[in-house]
Amino acid sequence: MDRGPDPARKKGQPGIAQAALFGLCPQCGDRTLFDGIVQFAPRCRACGLDLTRFNVGDGPAGFLTLIIGALIVGLALWLDSTIRPPFWVHAIIWIPVTTGAVLLGLRAAKAGLLASEYRNKAGEAGAAATRQDET
Repeated sequence: MDRGPDPARKKGQPGIAQAALFGLCPQCGDRTLFDGIVQFAPRCRACGLDLTRFNVGDGPAGFLTLIIGALIVGLALWLDSTIRPPFWVHAIIWIPVTTGAVLLGLRAAKAGLLASEYRNKAGEAGAAATRQDET
């Protein structure tokens, strides 16, 4: 049953997949999420959303290491078993491919987690208890 658009979703907010793929701010949808290749900007330059309050941690790096590592090793073994190139060919192929896959994957994973935290209004564990203790 389709109830129409989600009332909690404001106009201009990208979906989690869009934000992850294009580095979009989860609040306004502009491409202002990153300052560097994988480093978040402190604030969105368009809407002023404070991006320092989100903590995606190192979770994406661990998953990417396992997933990309398995894919690269599998592809390298397949290439080696089919055409038997010299070692230097493996180095020329797999070092840049691995580096690019990790950087692009880390960028998308971090952006996706930040967008998910924003969408679900997630906060630091214990933050609510700390605020109650202060009052």
